[in-house]
Amino acid sequence: MKKWTSLWMTIMMVMGLGISTAAADTLQEIVKRGELRVAVQTQGPPFSFIDKAGVRTGSSVEFCKLMAQEMGVKVVFLDFDWDGLIPALLSGKADILAADMTANLKRALKVRFTQPFYYTGSVIFTKTGDTRSSIEDFNKESVTVAVLLGATGEAVAKKYLPKAKIKSYKGGGPLLINAVLDGHADIGLNDESAVMGQMAEFPPNSIRILPTKLSKEPLAFAVRPEDSHLAEWINLFFEWIKEDGRYDENINYWVKSLNWKKDH
Repeated sequence: MKKWTSLWMTIMMVMGLGISTAAADTLQEIVKRGELRVAVQTQGPPFSFIDKAGVRTGSSVEFCKLMAQEMGVKVVFLDFDWDGLIPALLSGKADILAADMTANLKRALKVRFTQPFYYTGSVIFTKTGDTRSSIEDFNKESVTVAVLLGATGEAVAKKYLPKAKIKSYKGGGPLLINAVLDGHADIGLNDESAVMGQMAEFPPNSIRILPTKLSKEPLAFAVRPEDSHLAEWINLFFEWIKEDGRYDENINYWVKSLNWKKDH
């Protein structure tokens, strides 16, 4: 009897240790260390960029500053090129990934996405003066399409422009606009919200966005697969700021207009 009692107590102790370990989740670690570490895109206005005063800002950045404020901690932003964001999160360098990242099924095999905070869609843009306007005009072997390496635009380009030559760039969205303006690509393909924000960095009326959206894409933040508590907290955070007006204030300023340009 003592043997079985001892065995049962051992099992319960092991189970208790497991429960204790699981309870020490990332959200609690963030609060304990007093620091929220966020992986952001190096240059991706209007969501994340360094402004003319040398300050990191943008829609996603400002959302994360509010998160840190509500957690009672400071925030640290870690800059990565687009294809380095998910590896930085999974390696533990960052607690969350905050970018204009589409929550698609392939990425969700690796990370846990929050509920979408905004919906956008992929668009084609050209140099102003290019009179071509339909998908058929660009779905030709003679056309070069600039997309971001690892971004949703790669898959969208392959789907809608299978005959065109796809040229992937490692870095941020402004590289695509430069490629088009410099003649290295005929067209660019990226999220509409990103293109709208990045156009502010280039000469007025130099880029034309075609009116047709090729997709509807949910943008979301991401955490590691096991961080359910942190994901639930972020979802609740967005619910609260939607109710008190801080969400609309951010989106209307950063994403739906270029008002931020005069300040940053």
